[in-house]
Amino acid sequence: MHGNYCSQCGQPAGLKKIDGHYIINEIRDVLFTDSGFIYTINRMLVSPGESVRHYLTEDRSRFAKPITFIVISALIYTLVSHLFKIGVEAYSLQEQEIALPTFNLLINWIIDNHGYASILITFFMAFWIKLFFRKSGFNLFEIFVLICFISGISQLFISVVLFFQGITHLKLFHISIFFVMVYQIWGIGQFFDKKKAISYIKALLSYAFGILTFTFLMTFIVLLVDIILK
Repeated sequence: MHGNYCSQCGQPAGLKKIDGHYIINEIRDVLFTDSGFIYTINRMLVSPGESVRHYLTEDRSRFAKPITFIVISALIYTLVSHLFKIGVEAYSLQEQEIALPTFNLLINWIIDNHGYASILITFFMAFWIKLFFRKSGFNLFEIFVLICFISGISQLFISVVLFFQGITHLKLFHISIFFVMVYQIWGIGQFFDKKKAISYIKALLSYAFGILTFTFLMTFIVLLVDIILK
């Protein structure tokens, strides 16, 4: 190895010390430079369904990776909700007394970590979308990509709402949930056929059944655990 770089692999001869500047550059690269994060947000806000279809069938070079996108979005949501300590309060479920300890733990975890819980829900939504749109030609993994992008935008939107709720103390969270539901139904319907009303009806059913299936399955598991532990 001669000079500042290795002649074989091009690696720097000496690594710089990790400091605040390094961390800032890493965050900048993830959100703005390498991942296409901002470009993905812009496209998904204007035409979510058509943008994901374009990603799947034509050009993936400018978009963020779908799983990376939803994970970063969930992380941003979690940071904002914990920063202002309003994530739990917004759901108004924390004070309910349920005489099942494991069930209480599950409810509290979902409330405190709604961003990550939404990632789990995407699997159930993808299943129902595949079932309702089984003749579309898209496989389950492609539909999962669709939900990753749409859920990621939803988490970012709620993060912005929670931020403004935190600094203004206005009760905005429940309103944001309604807009998120409308957005997801719009995005799913637009992805398959934006001109047919049946696409949006199927999208609504997929959205509702996805959440209900997740809730029922998790409830069944924790109730079973509570019964076994008694």
